[in-house]
Formats: sequence, C-alpha cells, structure tokens
Amino acid sequence: MKKIGLSALLALAVLTGCGDGGEKEAQMRLQKAEAALQQENFSEAKLQIDSIKVLYPKAFEARKQGIKLMQQVDLKEQRKTLVYLDSMMQIKQLQLDSIKGNFVLEKDTAYQEIGNWFYPTQVVEKNTGRTFLRGQVNELGEMSLTSIYCAGGNLNHTSVKVSVGDTFAETPTTKDSYTTTDLGRTIEKADYKLGEDGGVVGFIVANQDKNIQLTFIGDKTYKTAMQKNDRKAIAELTDLARILSGMEEIRKQQKEANLKIQFVTRKIEEGKAIQE
Repeated sequence: MKKIGLSALLALAVLTGCGDGGEKEAQMRLQKAEAALQQENFSEAKLQIDSIKVLYPKAFEARKQGIKLMQQVDLKEQRKTLVYLDSMMQIKQLQLDSIKGNFVLEKDTAYQEIGNWFYPTQVVEKNTGRTFLRGQVNELGEMSLTSIYCAGGNLNHTSVKVSVGDTFAETPTTKDSYTTTDLGRTIEKADYKLGEDGGVVGFIVANQDKNIQLTFIGDKTYKTAMQKNDRKAIAELTDLARILSGMEEIRKQQKEANLKIQFVTRKIEEGKAIQE
C-alpha cells in the first residue's frame, strides 16, 4: 500500500474509531472484498481486507474473518497464476520443439547433470584443428562463447574482438582461459558468458550477414574471418537460449506458486484444527 493511501486511512481511522469498533463498517468492507474475489480482482480484495486493520483495529470479528478471506484470496490467486504459467510453458515447449532439431545436445550422464546444446557445424568432432568462436547453450538456457585457438604458436589469449569495418565489440578479459592438447597440438580455449561478453554475441547477431573479422587477443593477436556457419550458429543459439531461459524462469515461478499454495493450505488446516 502506498504511503499516501496509508496516511489517508489512518486519518479516517481517527474519525471512525468509536462506537462498536466499526464492526458494521468493517463487515461492509469484507463484503466488498468477497465481491472482488469473485471477480478475481485480487488486488482490490487485498486492499479492502488490509484497510480493516487500519480503519477498524477494534473490529475483532471482522479482522478474524478477514484473515480467513485473505487466505482464500491467496489460494485463488496462486492457482490462477499456475494456470497461466502452465499455458505459457506449453507455448514455450512448442517453440522449443519447432527448433531443437536444428541443434545437437551433448550430455554425458555419467558426470553431467546439465548438458549443452551446440550447432551441428560446431560440434567437437567436426572441428579438430580449427581456430574459431564456438557458441553453446546449456539446458537451463545459459549461453556462452568459447574462443578456440590452435593456429600455431602461443597467444595466451584471454579475450576476443569481432569487427566489421570500424565498428566492433570486444569481450572483457576472462579468467576462464585454459590450454589443452590434442595429438600433440596445443589448443588454447577461453570462455565468455552471455552478459559478460562485452556485447560480442549481440554484435554477431546484428551483423550475421556481413563479413566479420575475429581477433584473438593475448600476448600477441591473431586475426581470422568468421565463417558464415559460425555466424549463423551463434545467431540461432541465441533464439534457443531465449526459449530455454524462459522455460527455466517459468519453472521457478511455478515452484514459488506451489510453495505459497502449500503454505496457505497448511495455515488453513491449522486454523481448522484449532477450532475443532
């Protein structure tokens, strides 16, 4: 409740706080709250119930009924929220089903709880010995980039820049850089999470139809052109990330709504047990 609204109610309480404690007036507000609940106007129902505590603090019977009614408001509101979230999840699932065939899920259930989605042209077995920028999205919808350098010599690179003419985007220096070997070949890798990528993903998406230059930055620099399939891979992975992250957010909201329903239901049952 806004401060100005609370102040107004307090002022009115001074005028109405006499007689029978305002029980009659409080009951009228309860009726308004019940009517609002029937119309699923939850905000109005809560406002009417809350106003009783402020305006009629001595209307004990109405306040007691208000507590019970507020529980019903909370229950109905959360159940309606779940219905809405279920419908949104169905939409997201249809979106996912329509595009997930364009990607490859790599997940070793022996040690991975969360797998990663890749674009088919960027899977490891098809890119041995290639220097490029790879995109991936985990099953929670978290997207990241991995810069892979194996063109000879040591760069010790910790950032990359993408550019078209004079415009560019550059990742901040990452702490997630490491070196591996494959058949005696040294391979440098560095990871950048979406949101901590300096706008590189957004730049690639916006310029996916243009010739983008990729620069690896470390002790030295190395420049190469981004292949068309790599630009396409990162652009399409952003759509997958958006859908998966949206589904994960819906799951979190569903869990929160169910916890609230369990809490309110338990309070109702406890109240009944006390009365019995």
